[in-house]
Amino acid sequence: MIRIPLAIDPAHPAFEGHFPSQPIVPGVVLLDCGLRAIAGQRDIAASDRCRIAAAKFLSPVGPGEPVRLEFERSSTLTEGYRLQIYAGTREHERLALSSNITFEPAAAEPS
Repeated sequence: MIRIPLAIDPAHPAFEGHFPSQPIVPGVVLLDCGLRAIAGQRDIAASDRCRIAAAKFLSPVGPGEPVRLEFERSSTLTEGYRLQIYAGTREHERLALSSNITFEPAAAEPS
């Protein structure tokens, strides 16, 4: 299992329109962080296609809140990974996202 701490800038532009009275990190931002982390650790090409087989958003993440992601090879998905993102301090950490992700090489361009 690989564990990576994340820092989501409280000034991220996604916060502007994502519930201005009570901002939270959009789910797509959490998924993007996870995809980039897996791709960077596993040498996956930027052109490879990813497929999010399942994603459950279990708890909101606020601006500047500590975030940590974990991923590992999935035993049930071919070329797949189980991704989990946790939020909060170590004493009060909670699961914010659970997802299954696969990567497939991009189709070759016809010559």
